[in-house]
Formats: sequence, C-alpha cells, structure tokens
Amino acid sequence: MDSKAKLILHPVRMKIVQTLIGSKEYTVQQIAARLTDVPQATLYRHLNKLLEAEVIKVVKENQIRGTVEKIYALNEHEVSNKRELTKLSKDEHLNLFLTFMTHLLGQYENYLNQENIDLIKDGVSYRQAMVYLTDQEFQEFIQELSQVYKKVLDNEPSNDRKARHLSTIFVPEAKK
Repeated sequence: MDSKAKLILHPVRMKIVQTLIGSKEYTVQQIAARLTDVPQATLYRHLNKLLEAEVIKVVKENQIRGTVEKIYALNEHEVSNKRELTKLSKDEHLNLFLTFMTHLLGQYENYLNQENIDLIKDGVSYRQAMVYLTDQEFQEFIQELSQVYKKVLDNEPSNDRKARHLSTIFVPEAKK
C-alpha cells in the first residue's frame, strides 16, 4: 500500500479528510467542533501530517489578535475531461481515488450511525466481481450500464423516493 494511503487510513486523519469532503473549508476550531472525540493537540498533529503529505492545504489565513488562524481544505484535483485525466501523475490519481474512497466511507458511516437502520430493506449492498471481457465487450458493457444509469439519474426527489448512493469502480488486473 502506498504511504499516502496508509497516512489517510489512520482513523483520526480519515475523520479529518471526511470532514473536509465536499469543498468544505474549516478552521481548526470548526474541525474540532465536528470531531469532539479528538483532543486538540492530536488534531493539530494529524493536520500537520496531512499538510506535509499535501492531502490538505491551507486556503486562507486570518490575522486574529496577534495569531494566524488557518483555514483548511482538501487538496482536491478537478478533472473535467479525459485529456486532463491522462495528464495526472500517479500520486494525483491516487489522491483522487483516496478522496473518492474516503467520501464513500463517510457516506456509509453516516448511514450506519443512524438511529434505526435496516440493511436489507434499505438495499445496502457492496460487491466485487471479476469479469473477463475483450476491450470491445467492455465498451459495450459500459454503454449498456450507462443506459441503465440514465433511466434513473434524472429522477427528481419526491416523498416516495429515497436518495441512494451508487458508486462504480473499474480496475483492470495488474499485468504480471
């Protein structure tokens, strides 16, 4: 596992990253208010480790009575097209994937932390399958899957519709 992945997978650092997901910008005090189980000295130590690894960044500094208040955000990369995606370094790809996975973990944790949950009734599911496809078969599969997604992606919220997070990851097996 890459050292950046190990760094983020620490429980306190994972909570910090999850707190900042969604283009949020917070001061240490605002992060601490959301992570009440993390002592402030511990929070500062883990913020510094995330800063050094460039997982988070300081987006603003405010002068307040002789001290500097820093405002933190995730160091997310915006990728708006395939050309930009191909220009990213391996570390940038890993950062994007870790952000995605951290966000996914946060959503699942929020679901599990509800008062009353029913995994079966709510349709909670996560699976992994290995399939063998030619490049053409894979492209056809993606097109068919996209058609299925399109049927539901434009549904408007209503009293009888529940929001459900659907995530997909396609990773080819590493060549030996």
